[in-house]
Amino acid sequence: MADSKDTRSSQALDRATVTAEMTRTAFLRKVVSHLPPDAALEDAIAFFRARGYRAGRTGRPNQIYVMGGREGILPRVTAEILAQGNVGKAKTTLLTISGFGEQLRTHLQAYAEHVREQRQAARQRNT
Repeated sequence: MADSKDTRSSQALDRATVTAEMTRTAFLRKVVSHLPPDAALEDAIAFFRARGYRAGRTGRPNQIYVMGGREGILPRVTAEILAQGNVGKAKTTLLTISGFGEQLRTHLQAYAEHVREQRQAARQRNT
């Protein structure tokens, strides 16, 4: 009986530790892309696959997943990218990027910068 109480308390402690790590390494950002939603998501899939993550379409429209293995104490890291087309202006796509993981967080930040650089390059070409 005492063993089961110890097991439950250690599991609760492990969950609390993992939850705290997920909160600490969480990433949530919205960026605007000049690409159509499908093209923006295909670019994101290629970006994360090039960095060693599994990425692909989810069952929901205009959404992809990014999954990786163990990072620190987290057994698996995940992220989602949701694309909404024609938000605010025609021919603009709003990308909502959310995920967690020590290394994945830096790759998500790099992807947000990648999208911004693409948008600025497109703006310079148009002027």
